[in-house]
Amino acid sequence: MIEAASTPKRRRRSILLLPSVVTILALCAGLSAVKFGLDGRFDISLAMIGAAAVLDTLDGRLARMLDATTKMGAELDSLSDAISFGVAPALILYVAQLQKESAGWIVALVFAVSLVLRLARFNTLLDDDTRPDWSREYFVGVPAPAAALIAMVPVAISVQFGDGWWDGFYVTAAWTLFAAALAVSTIPTLAMKSVSVAPQAAAGLLVLVALAAAALVTYPIILLLVLVLLYLGHIPFAWHSQRWVAARPETWQHKPAERRAQRRADRRRPVIRRPTIKGSSARLRLRRPGSRQRAE
Repeated sequence: MIEAASTPKRRRRSILLLPSVVTILALCAGLSAVKFGLDGRFDISLAMIGAAAVLDTLDGRLARMLDATTKMGAELDSLSDAISFGVAPALILYVAQLQKESAGWIVALVFAVSLVLRLARFNTLLDDDTRPDWSREYFVGVPAPAAALIAMVPVAISVQFGDGWWDGFYVTAAWTLFAAALAVSTIPTLAMKSVSVAPQAAAGLLVLVALAAAALVTYPIILLLVLVLLYLGHIPFAWHSQRWVAARPETWQHKPAERRAQRRADRRRPVIRRPTIKGSSARLRLRRPGSRQRAE
């Protein structure tokens, strides 16, 4: 009886450790990226940073699915992110392209510090109970894994296409500072947990996943560049979506899919022409139904 009772407890402890194991693997991937960068194998460094980003996404989902969230796991995840997405990319960028000028180390330090500050702010917002639930569907600034991959774009282009203007010091420094600014900014970006796919679009999504898998095997660097461009392109949409939700408290309890349907319905509303008389002349003005009429 004692052995039978202790077996479920041991299994429970193993399940609780699983997210932390994935986090440790992400940390090892980030440190391995530095090792291969010092050896001049920047293609493998890019792969290690990408693997760390995938593992960082998985550990949080595993913790929520298994109800295995712990304080130690959260602290371990933050430390792993700081090394894998702050320190490792900064060192790789410095070794690859920033060491051409003495100011390159300053740029690398700015990026690493910006990522650490972004992670500190993220942890602070997690403990803020005054935030409305809908705001948790958006990140404040670009997440650390995305910022790291964005910063590595000059290295990725050099690996794929060789030497060129893109690996110059000033281009790399400007791009690195741009990625750091995105991380510490307050620009809203979509959280993966708020993204949903309509049932009618599931088949197309599966085809895209198959194409991405094929590109990962044959053209991994090109796939990385395309994903970075798509991510940067979604930022204006996320900014507009966040402002739309914030201005409509009646939608705060709706699901993200319901809000998207409402936004589409608002865009499809017909435009009505209404005459507005001012003085002795009349003119036509475009006005949407339900909008406030501005005083002349």
